[in-house]
Amino acid sequence: MSNLTLILLAAGSSSRFGQDVKKQWLRVENQPLWQFVAEKCEKSKHFGKIIVASSADDIEFMKYYAPYTFVEGGATRQQSLKNSLVHVDTEYVLVSDIARSCISDEFLKKIVSHIGESDCIVPYLGATDTIVYDGKTINREKVMRIQTPQLSRTSALKEALLLNEEFTDESSAIVANGGKREFILGEESAHKITHIGDLKKLKCLAPPSSDTLSGVGFDVHAFDAKGNMYLGGVKIESDYGFLAHSDGDVAIHALIDALLGAAGMGDIGMMFPDSSDIYKGIDSKELLKRVVTKLEQFGFIIVNVDITIAAEKPKVGEYKLPMRTTLSAILNIDASRVNIKATTTEKLGFIGRGEGVGVIANANLKYFDWTKI
Repeated sequence: MSNLTLILLAAGSSSRFGQDVKKQWLRVENQPLWQFVAEKCEKSKHFGKIIVASSADDIEFMKYYAPYTFVEGGATRQQSLKNSLVHVDTEYVLVSDIARSCISDEFLKKIVSHIGESDCIVPYLGATDTIVYDGKTINREKVMRIQTPQLSRTSALKEALLLNEEFTDESSAIVANGGKREFILGEESAHKITHIGDLKKLKCLAPPSSDTLSGVGFDVHAFDAKGNMYLGGVKIESDYGFLAHSDGDVAIHALIDALLGAAGMGDIGMMFPDSSDIYKGIDSKELLKRVVTKLEQFGFIIVNVDITIAAEKPKVGEYKLPMRTTLSAILNIDASRVNIKATTTEKLGFIGRGEGVGVIANANLKYFDWTKI
């Protein structure tokens, strides 16, 4: 068993990235960036355990992709690291950021080869341009641009992070606590993704797959003698509503399942459980907005949707266009890409008896194409 654990930090909000998608969810072919980096490191065979620190919103979805140890991160990089170190029981730990996506196998091997030589092994790059600090030109030969991954003695790093101070990297914390660090020459290919333009500097990342991802959603709701009726985000003139935990918009519920199905993100009940009072009576358009935001953050683009409403009553013909307009605004696509169909069941079943409405929805997604930005 290796005495080295890998921690990959992927809990950031990507606030400086300048896109709706989180950079950890950019696709490399069909893989999200965090998985691409983790698998690349895993193949090096250096690590007994791989820990991925992620935001609470991302963890459950990440588990669908790979069987690593996932830890909920914190509001800062340092807090995410602290949370991860709780799960480290090896003598040494290598910490890296998902944003450093093109670390070569040779560079990784070079760092690990220094294990045991100091409390922290720190890769760096020199400065080639003139450096001005606080209005004065300084000696660029003394400037070091610090990189990750950094290799640390686990006990030294844990002790250092007990200090009541925020550090931008592991070595700074260890030195502040009296530990020692050793510098080794880094590599230019370990460039960090901070802004969208940084992607052009990384040659190891293949473009996202052009696959179309399809999902199907199905939902039914019985009528209720009281309440208002909503379908496709539009209020329907009716003397009755739907029996439901939320506002009962069965068309939006089916659409949400179709979108989540295409993305491989489970179903509406997992994301918005009807056992929670938070969603009691909630406007289903609000639920759809949350789903669309999450899809965008996880690197998906909605292509089109198609909804079939099966009902003997109410008649929805006059509401089709308002539904298209309402839903397209939420989905961030043209109204022409939102299709609404209505049918009956020829008097058969509970729908035919006028007891409720059933809806089937289809949705198609693509990956966000970062190569075209």
